[in-house]
Amino acid sequence: MNTAELLANLLSPPVLCFALGLLAVAFRSDLELPPALTKTLSLGLLFMIGLKGGFSLAHSGFGLEVTKGLLAALAASVIVPIWTFFALRGRLGVNDAAGVAATYGSVSAVTFITACSFLSLQNIAYSGHMVAAMALMESPAIVLGVFFARRFATRTEGGGKVDWSHLGKDAFLNGSVFLLLGSLLIGLLAGEGQGATMKPFISTLFPGVLCLFLLDLGMVAARRMGGLRAVGGTALVFGLLAPLVNAALGLALCALTGLTGGDALLLVVLCASASYIAVPAALRTALPEANPGVYVSLSLAITFPFNIIIGIPLYHWAVSALLIAHS
Repeated sequence: MNTAELLANLLSPPVLCFALGLLAVAFRSDLELPPALTKTLSLGLLFMIGLKGGFSLAHSGFGLEVTKGLLAALAASVIVPIWTFFALRGRLGVNDAAGVAATYGSVSAVTFITACSFLSLQNIAYSGHMVAAMALMESPAIVLGVFFARRFATRTEGGGKVDWSHLGKDAFLNGSVFLLLGSLLIGLLAGEGQGATMKPFISTLFPGVLCLFLLDLGMVAARRMGGLRAVGGTALVFGLLAPLVNAALGLALCALTGLTGGDALLLVVLCASASYIAVPAALRTALPEANPGVYVSLSLAITFPFNIIIGIPLYHWAVSALLIAHS
């Protein structure tokens, strides 16, 4: 991996703001962002990236490349929770393995957005349909995770019937997916010409909003690290190895589908990321037997920092090596 590229990522404002959040907790500062502000920042980021994806998709149109990217994303959202569940159920138990499977099979929108920022800094183009790919990957893993828990758990562990109507609402109509798809559709219908008028909102405000949101996430992640002692060695190792294994899966899908450049990196990042917003919200009601101290701590305190600090430039190097090997 290019050392200069890794250093540039470490010294980028979003990563430095994340580090500042970690330090704020480590030094017991009273720095705190109001919950209403962090919610607004989260929704703002999703809306911006959705709009930008819609405008880009309106420019490029639908075609074979779009279809291949969406199919690759859908395949990953099914493969990841399957291997995760069966790899962990013997060590963590059925319910916690199902929770981790749902978490790692789904995606982190903030990791995706940070990767988009990384590509912009590198002047590497990417397609708008990758936003749709991200939204597509949010829900299948939630459904599979709950299905595995109900299918393999005993009655005393909470096995049995699934309330599919409630689960479907949580999986497919949760706020992040709905806003992403809605803003993507708005951008697509408005067309590329309207994108110019929205540029100050999408491009100018985006870096600052991302930095503030990552500052808050740094503090949240640091607080979660305190609970990692109770997770267990197996789960901790998984939190570091899973993004690498899933990134390798993403690379294989890129090779099979012919995705290149920024689109290939974004698919790899989506495969390597893990949800800590949409999945916990859904599992809280759909799978209360799973311990959020396990699946949230792993995704937010281990996998998310790894991807933000080291993973994105590492995956970029791997994608570049793959493209050189196939050229």
